[in-house]
Amino acid sequence: MRTQIVAGNWKMNKTFQEADDLVNELVEFIETNKAAHRAMIICPPALYLELATDMARDTELYVGAQNLSQFEKGAYTGEISAPMLASMEVEYSIIGHSERRKYFGENDEMLAAKVRMALKHKIDPIFCCGELLVERESGKHLDVVKSQLDNTVFKLDPVEFGNIMIAYEPVWAIGTGKNATPAQAQEMHAYIRKLISEKFNDQIADNTTILYGGSCNAANAKELFSNPDVDGGLIGGASLIAEDFIKIFQALK
Repeated sequence: MRTQIVAGNWKMNKTFQEADDLVNELVEFIETNKAAHRAMIICPPALYLELATDMARDTELYVGAQNLSQFEKGAYTGEISAPMLASMEVEYSIIGHSERRKYFGENDEMLAAKVRMALKHKIDPIFCCGELLVERESGKHLDVVKSQLDNTVFKLDPVEFGNIMIAYEPVWAIGTGKNATPAQAQEMHAYIRKLISEKFNDQIADNTTILYGGSCNAANAKELFSNPDVDGGLIGGASLIAEDFIKIFQALK
């Protein structure tokens, strides 16, 4: 059975004390609500990763970064490397979020390098893909996502790909209050799983966790997660409030 996951992307939010309070609430919850085949990941700003990994140690709350460098070390001012993250026991990293693509010019070549760097240092990528509104309205959404995968994670070998988690994020639904309908989410998730099967094999496709990201919240999570190919969510704003994030976790199948 695939692991069902909610991953919270805090983006550029929370002061140190607010981060401490939020992690503490989530740790308290997860310690008394362990569940097989379900997992909770938080991805706070890099400044708070050590706080989070220290507090989450020996619990079933997992910690991921929001980004990492494609370079291992060197004169790259402001960047954070995979070895640095690994040394703090960070187990996951979001790679390819639409905001990184849009605001920081990250392209497929760069993202493929980031994925390989993460895997080299035993960090599992949460790889994001998704289309713009104009691409969906023009009927190109399936082709866009296929291209994003072909140029990045589909270049991996089957063993490497086994460490990849996919997050489908319709860009037009991120932070807009809009979200894909359950049917739209299922269509794309099933399509991605089909592509994985064609590229690798049915077993790898069946074992790959595919998350939905795009204005998923406590009110709509259960309906979205009820789809057979939606294995949880990459949660933005709703992950900043412990009560809401917990409700989303409880909506997992």
